[in-house]
Amino acid sequence: MTDLRLAPGTPAPEFTLLDQDGNSVSLSDLRGQKTILYFYPAAMTPGCTTQACDFRDSISSLQGAGYRVVGVSRDEPTKLATFRERDGLTFTLLSDPDHAVHTAYGVWGEKMNYGKVTEGVIRSTFVLDEECVITLAQYNVKATGHVARLRKTLGLDN
Repeated sequence: MTDLRLAPGTPAPEFTLLDQDGNSVSLSDLRGQKTILYFYPAAMTPGCTTQACDFRDSISSLQGAGYRVVGVSRDEPTKLATFRERDGLTFTLLSDPDHAVHTAYGVWGEKMNYGKVTEGVIRSTFVLDEECVITLAQYNVKATGHVARLRKTLGLDN
């Protein structure tokens, strides 16, 4: 279990992961634009699909406000490609199969799942500025309604 929690003002931990098309994407590739980096447990599960589709449905307004969206899970790139295609997702999905990046961001650890303590992905969202410094860190977010709450926090719900 990790007790690590990243806070606003902290530089985002470096990473290089494969995207849904098998291309390498590094944190440095995200510099120059604000980024919503969200971690979710598994592609094509009900909660994760709801959350991803909410981001998809809000993408134009998020992009209009200068944000890009990037999702991260432990799924392999081929599964991410299927997820992206199946649900018409229009943002990058990254694969972290050994959960090293999850651990670096403090989103891998003990959590309650149906009343039992399990180890796994703690659904979380980070907002990074143009220099990849964390401006918002949200841990243990609920999938349903998360994007609307995030938009409100970012002052975008108009």
